[in-house]
Formats: sequence, structure tokens, C-alpha cells
Amino acid sequence: MNLINDKTPVRDLNVGQLLDVIQQVLLPKEQPIHKDYSDKKYAFGLKGIREEFNVSHATAQKYKDGILKEAITQYGRKIIVDVEMARELFARSGRGV
Repeated sequence: MNLINDKTPVRDLNVGQLLDVIQQVLLPKEQPIHKDYSDKKYAFGLKGIREEFNVSHATAQKYKDGILKEAITQYGRKIIVDVEMARELFARSGRGV
């Protein structure tokens, strides 16, 4: 059995071994495209904003597009609200208690 190490000439590798080496050494490790939702509290959709701030649908839409904009991540129709950041932005806006 041939072991591949730093001294192995490239000419001694077969295609499969070469691809393995390229994947392990040259290609960057893939990062997950989703956020880790385990350590923070999130609200989802306009319903989440309505429930979190006890406001109407129209007001939730205004908040989403205005004062809470920085706390919101949107993928297509999916709306994800970082509740902690949203509360901070809400308080800074002067509307919070």
C-alpha cells in the first residue's frame, strides 16, 4: 500500500488520489450558509414582530422597514428577527419604555 505524504511525487498519484489531495489541501473548508440559531432568540415573520412588540400588522410592517431594519435578515419571503437587537433598536428609537 502506497502512503501519500509530502514527499510523494505528483506523477505517482492516480486521478482519485490527486483529487483527494486537492480537496484536502487546496480547497477552503465550506462554511455553513445558515446562522447558528441556538444561542440567540429569534422571531420569525411579521407575526413574530407583532407578537414581540404587541402591535398591528401594519405597524409591524413599518417597524420591519424602518427602525428594526438592522435586526432583520430576509431570504425571499422568510423574515428572521434578532429579538435582542430589535429591542435595542426599538429602545434607541425613543418608542421604547
